[in-house]
Amino acid sequence: MSLDNTKLLDFLEEINKELTRRIAVVAVGGTAMTLLKAKPSTIDVDFTIPGEYYDEFQSALKNVPHGFTVHCFHGGAVFVNMLPDDYLKRSRPIKTKLKNIELRALHPADIVVTKIGRLDGRDLEDIESCIKSFKLKKKDIIKRAEQMRYAANEENYQTNLQNVIKKFFK
Repeated sequence: MSLDNTKLLDFLEEINKELTRRIAVVAVGGTAMTLLKAKPSTIDVDFTIPGEYYDEFQSALKNVPHGFTVHCFHGGAVFVNMLPDDYLKRSRPIKTKLKNIELRALHPADIVVTKIGRLDGRDLEDIESCIKSFKLKKKDIIKRAEQMRYAANEENYQTNLQNVIKKFFK
């Protein structure tokens, strides 16, 4: 199932109804790119949720039938990546009418550095789109990658980072 902006916001409206207070939710990966209009749709939904809101979001999610994959990561984690503590401050607000959700999208450089770890064909397309859409510079990606912690094979991450730099910044 392909999820465009409208479907993502409809889904979040249902989550919003289940919440009892305002929480922050940060879209990552293709979800963030879709909300930032750098990609028309995503195939799954990915969020990193600040620790103080994580359990409440998970409870609301259990009450909302949705029929697609939703990944929720805790406090700046994105799969095996751990973003620097300032990820929330750097994230971009997404305007919505949601009363109980402060919706944000990862900063485009953070999207790129989190996609470098896996680096499949779809990730390469997303990285290229982020670099072009947001005019990211090589130095900004390298600097942010240096600030991030990677829980899997660090050597593979560094190799992937160098491959991305060579491919998109000749």
